[in-house]
Amino acid sequence: MKKSSFVAMLMGTVSGVLFALGMCMTLIPEWEAFQPGIIFGCVGVLLGVITLIVWRKMAHKQPIHFSGKSILTGAVGIIGALALGIGMCFCMVWSKMVIGIVIGLVGIVVLLSLIPLVKGLTD
Repeated sequence: MKKSSFVAMLMGTVSGVLFALGMCMTLIPEWEAFQPGIIFGCVGVLLGVITLIVWRKMAHKQPIHFSGKSILTGAVGIIGALALGIGMCFCMVWSKMVIGIVIGLVGIVVLLSLIPLVKGLTD
């Protein structure tokens, strides 16, 4: 394993754990830790961005250049993940199975549309 991959794996794990813990602190009312949860979540996101920058420097890669296609790809991914999550909430939290399954399937289809969007279509 390359040193850059190892460092990225460690930093990414720490950032993911901080983000997940922050979201749990924020969203579980029994913990009564809304504000510290927001701080932990933001630190996790910030460390994730720093991880990306450090990994790209260590791997001698060019900085990320944002194009219209990359912004569209990110937006489609976010919309698909949110639709899938909302569908799961409808099913599990609000006990509305039919609408939850429909919204979840729409989210899955949107996420599947990322494959041709990123890779393109060939013969």
